[in-house]
Amino acid sequence: MSEPRTLAPPERRVAAVSGVERLGAYHLITAHDVSGPRNPRPGQFYMLATQECWGGGGDERPYLPRAFSYARAHVEPDGVALGFLLEAIGPGTERLAMVRPDDGLALVGPLGIGFREPAEGTRALLVAGGIGAAPLLCLQEELPDATVLLGFRSAAHAQAAALFSGAPQVATDDGSVGRQGLVSELLAAELDSDPRATVFACGPPAMLEAVRALCAERSVPAQLALESGMACGFGACFGCVVPTTDGYVRLCVDGPVLDADHLERAP
Repeated sequence: MSEPRTLAPPERRVAAVSGVERLGAYHLITAHDVSGPRNPRPGQFYMLATQECWGGGGDERPYLPRAFSYARAHVEPDGVALGFLLEAIGPGTERLAMVRPDDGLALVGPLGIGFREPAEGTRALLVAGGIGAAPLLCLQEELPDATVLLGFRSAAHAQAAALFSGAPQVATDDGSVGRQGLVSELLAAELDSDPRATVFACGPPAMLEAVRALCAERSVPAQLALESGMACGFGACFGCVVPTTDGYVRLCVDGPVLDADHLERAP
């Protein structure tokens, strides 16, 4: 692949948790990474685990680290402050949500290929569904004039919209915040008003397929950050393969950001 990559050290290191903030249904965890690369790219990810109580005994689920796109990366004199957005929905995320300041966060990263610049002569549209808002937070810092479209299940999830600057457009499934409906409906309206755009999107598979289809109908370039189960992060386990027009690729090394027009159309 020709896209620029940040090469992560292959070993696991420990970052000290410096803050934990509750945002409705989500947690925003900040950790101070002293020895890792200071130039991660929006859309890249880290493999995370807690330093303690993670697979150390017979009843200590989870066992494998979890992959998270970073939401923020602020360079400081002695390292980089990394922010991760998560929802506690299973053994791994529940354990991560329990960390407190000064706890150790074991991580490997940044890994994979992130977002690239918008196509020349186009405006940037950032489209997120749920926890997919994370990689678009740091991307907005690079594209401050971008239009932000966010979709959430409920008002509790929509509290994450406050992390974005400006006035993002919000849709919720139940209509409790913003427009009732899907974020893909917000995107369709934006593209109908001005199709000269590059779309950057992250979210659940059904949402990304809707984004892909909308952009394909209008010949709009789109970069999609895909979600998939990742066990290693280095391409060794082949657990995160997805079909493309060029065959199967491993999201952890050839993604997670892929061009929408390279993806196989959903059946």
